[in-house]
Amino acid sequence: MLSELKREFLKLLGEDLEFRYAVIGFIGLDEILKRLEKHDEKFNELLGRLDRHEQLFIEIFKRLDRHEEIFTDILRRLDRNEAELVKLREDMIEGFRRHEEILAMHTQEITKLREDMTAGFRRHDEEIVKLREDMVEGFKRHDEELTKLRQDMVEGFKRHDEILMMHAQEIARLREDMMEGFRRYDEELARIRSDMLGGFKRHDEEIAKLRQDMIEGFKRHDEILAMHAREIAELRHDFRDMLSVVKRMEVRLSRVERTLEKVTLDIEEEAREVLRSRLKEMGYEVDLDLLRLPMVEIDIYGVSRDLCVIGEATIRLGVRSLDRFIGKVEMLEKLYPDKLKPKKVILVYTCLATDEAVRKAREKGIWILKALGDITPFTILES
Repeated sequence: MLSELKREFLKLLGEDLEFRYAVIGFIGLDEILKRLEKHDEKFNELLGRLDRHEQLFIEIFKRLDRHEEIFTDILRRLDRNEAELVKLREDMIEGFRRHEEILAMHTQEITKLREDMTAGFRRHDEEIVKLREDMVEGFKRHDEELTKLRQDMVEGFKRHDEILMMHAQEIARLREDMMEGFRRYDEELARIRSDMLGGFKRHDEEIAKLRQDMIEGFKRHDEILAMHAREIAELRHDFRDMLSVVKRMEVRLSRVERTLEKVTLDIEEEAREVLRSRLKEMGYEVDLDLLRLPMVEIDIYGVSRDLCVIGEATIRLGVRSLDRFIGKVEMLEKLYPDKLKPKKVILVYTCLATDEAVRKAREKGIWILKALGDITPFTILES
């Protein structure tokens, strides 16, 4: 009977909710359950707050990851800019070195040409005095042309010296400006590196103030980047100015080269006309022209039956220029034997020839002449 009552009681407790609450209230557990329910509500509220805090921490970590990526990209850009500036400095130094070598070479050539021209004019004036009685009219025209040529050469040398002096001053100023810019940039990079190290140290020590420090750091970094951008723009502007100066120098040098080329072309035409006349007087009808072949270029070239004429036209003939011409003739004989004949005349038409060049030409059988006559005798060489 008692066991059946127990089973019935337990059954009611399991199936009848109202009976269960009545029993709980009877034994004083309802207050405990209410408190447990309140505790559950507070616990759930705490769990919700913890979830929100966890989401907030996740968001903070994501922002930190993005900030770290931004810093990494900034450092990578700074390294790339530093490498570009180092390469620019090396290119500038190399360009200045080549330019100074070219200017030094030009100065030496101009000085040597001025000395040779002065000596040539002096000897030429003495020769004019001796022959003035026989060729008054011809030497009158020749004196006028020489006077004009001397004035043009003196004026050209004067302008060239002024240009070289101006270029040297401009290059010196440009070098000072570039060195000052590089010094400022190196100092600024050192300050940036110091600020960034200090910022990282503060970031590690004061994690609680992360957001404020990050905003301040970005503000300073933006200002520094803006300043770097301005300095880089100024450096590029200075570099473009330097390029424009170099281009102006190249244009002026090109003018000098064109002037020299024109003088060379004029003397080549004069040489061909004089040689046609002289060869015709000797009984040789030879059509003379420029011979341009791969690896070889001959100023004066012509063929008449079994005779071949090979010549060079130059304002001044020295030993080195004579050796270069002999090398051209040997190259022509080696590479293009079909252009030669059994008999050949090797000649040089010039306004001035050095004594060493004349002696070597006599030994080689080379005919040297100018408009007024022969310097070495006319010689026919046979193969």
